[in-house]
Amino acid sequence: MKSFASDNYAGVMPEMLAAIQQANVAHAKSYGHDALTAAVIARFGEVFGTALNVYFVFNGTGANVLSISAATQSYHSVLCADISHFYNDESSAPETFTGCRFFPIPTGADGKLKPEAIAERLIRQGDVHYAQTCILSLTQSTEYGTVYTADEIRAITELCHKHGVYVHMDGSRFFNAAAALNCELKDISSEVGIDILSLGGTKAGMLFGEAVVVFNKKLETHIAYKHKQIMQLASKTRFIAAQFGAMLQNELWRKRAQHSNAMAQLLAKEISVFSEIAISRPVQANAVFAIMPAPLYEALQAMYPFYIWKESTMEVRLMCAWDTTREDILGFGEAIAKFYKS
Repeated sequence: MKSFASDNYAGVMPEMLAAIQQANVAHAKSYGHDALTAAVIARFGEVFGTALNVYFVFNGTGANVLSISAATQSYHSVLCADISHFYNDESSAPETFTGCRFFPIPTGADGKLKPEAIAERLIRQGDVHYAQTCILSLTQSTEYGTVYTADEIRAITELCHKHGVYVHMDGSRFFNAAAALNCELKDISSEVGIDILSLGGTKAGMLFGEAVVVFNKKLETHIAYKHKQIMQLASKTRFIAAQFGAMLQNELWRKRAQHSNAMAQLLAKEISVFSEIAISRPVQANAVFAIMPAPLYEALQAMYPFYIWKESTMEVRLMCAWDTTREDILGFGEAIAKFYKS
């Protein structure tokens, strides 16, 4: 059975399994001090076109917590989108490990943060009674599957840096965003002022693992110690690094992300023919948001599970993954047609 619930539901790319197997041939130094991990970090530098460091972690929550921890003290505050995964779906992990206050900023129908909304929170610098704003977190692609352009990101980073605020990018679906924009990874990160990036691997088709990519050297002061403190330092780091090495080789990431994005476009087209279903957000990456009748949602769950995003309006989220096929999409459309014929 295939699902449109999450790209986390998908299996592992064969290239990732092969990379793990190739890394499993001999003993190697632990905790990232091996030659393979060093080579992959060097490859990151080539891809992003700058001096950087990479800290490999187990999961997305760990990547985001480590990124924020690198920049903050417990008297700081963190700005983020009101709909962000970071704010809504990582339990209290960010607050627990950083001790910071989190201020959610309202987003529009496209799920993006706007400079004018951010500016309203860049206040009371030096006021001891106020949690001092230290870092802003962006999500790329957004929780609505929309994509920030390079110019949009640059406008935000310039505003934040003017106020002494770092910018973190939660890139759990960063590859999909770059594929949607048909740009290089550096075009929407290192070259537009992002200070630190949580680069997603698991949703992209890896077995496990994410990468925290540090562009701003000021964030190197404490991050290695935080890496260990928050229990994200893998003793066999090379097996995470090996997968990223395979992902970056010959832009495998782009091929897979373009496919999942294309499947989302096809999915939106297929379900748009039904008058009872309304596409509710722009389809730009690998997510389709739609409003559909509750009875239809319930009928489809046994065949193609997916999630309700907003219960009050019956807005649902349909995710496509690296292994979603045209046949999956057409089968979903046929299931909807069958429901309305019955």
